[in-house]
Amino acid sequence: MTTNMPLAERMRPTTLDELIGQEHLTGKGSILRKAIEQGQIPSMILWGPPGVGKTTIANIIAHTLNIGYFQLSAISSGVKEVREVIEQAKKLSKAILFIDEIHRFNKGQQDALLGAVEKGTITLIGATTENPSFEVNSALLSRSQVYVLRALQEQDLVNLLHQVIAKDAVLKRHNITLQETAALIKISGGDARKLLNLFELVINQHKQQDVVVTDAMVMTIAQQKIALYDKQGEQHYDIISAFIKSMRGSDPNGAVYWLARMIEGGEDVKFIARRMLIFASEDVGNANPNALLLANATFDAVSKIGYPESRIILSQCATYLASSAKSNAAYEAIGSALQAVQQHGDLPVPLHIRNAPTKLMKDMNYGKNYQYSHLGDNNFIPQEYLPAPLIGTSFYKPGNNARENELRKFLKDRWQEKYGY
Repeated sequence: MTTNMPLAERMRPTTLDELIGQEHLTGKGSILRKAIEQGQIPSMILWGPPGVGKTTIANIIAHTLNIGYFQLSAISSGVKEVREVIEQAKKLSKAILFIDEIHRFNKGQQDALLGAVEKGTITLIGATTENPSFEVNSALLSRSQVYVLRALQEQDLVNLLHQVIAKDAVLKRHNITLQETAALIKISGGDARKLLNLFELVINQHKQQDVVVTDAMVMTIAQQKIALYDKQGEQHYDIISAFIKSMRGSDPNGAVYWLARMIEGGEDVKFIARRMLIFASEDVGNANPNALLLANATFDAVSKIGYPESRIILSQCATYLASSAKSNAAYEAIGSALQAVQQHGDLPVPLHIRNAPTKLMKDMNYGKNYQYSHLGDNNFIPQEYLPAPLIGTSFYKPGNNARENELRKFLKDRWQEKYGY
């Protein structure tokens, strides 16, 4: 294998046993592994963050099954290229078509795949970082199995570093000691490809045989040479991260700059609008409920209009969100509630708030002693709404801002000391 090839490519796994992470899909007895071993793989969408093994899994499947393999990028390919591949696939008994960034295919491009997938001319493997429910048309999605890839954990990434140090012929020219790994892990953001590209860059900066990797060394080299390892589209994710964090930090100037970078780069208007729609609830929430309304209106508007006029609508929404009061209380509330569900399981609904549409259910005391809130003063009657083990648990804790301080006062007036408001 050529030493000019990037480390991430030199060390790309060729078998499921070599793959780090995704044991729920590729480990012993897992659903995808069984399908591969039986040689009966369905068309599939691999959904997960960048650098977690989507392309690698597609390559392993093709290599293991020893069948025709075609690869396209949705960024650079169109209907013409799809049809050309389908014609070539017709000459083979079986063929896989792997499409990276399939969420960037428009409806026409996705429709061009549909007939070939239905007839079995190709087995489609699409990779996406976006929720396929939104980005892949329903007809194609219904004919594909969706597999969710998980973000790599810190230990997965550390194991990967040790693996490449032990196995890569080029790295073996050095005596490498991993004294610290925090900077490598942090900068890579859980992206294995980005991690290995950065790691190779760090090692290549040292001509001596002995290399002791420290956080300070990594940070220095990354700041000087970051453009050299940002080759595979990672900047796309860095810029959307900068955009979100600028709005979260209440800086409309930073937000509109990173918005301009995305617009200039030809980013999908719906991708940007969808991120702002999520942000409006996650980071603004009840501190300013109008933020969600504006973000939703923005998504609808840019879906109808497109560039170049959409830039104005996106700018209005981004600067509004950045300039708005912030609260992540709703985000934290559902997180706490989900944690309680996972910890306590399916707790029974208290009898008095159960529905009682039949006589049998009424005889079983379903709905008994329920009090209709609108009959009380200020449309409120204190009663219990949580299962017994969770009585008094406060999931929603209003943020310290004008709007949520009003909500806190409202809740305090109703519930007194019960929830600690």
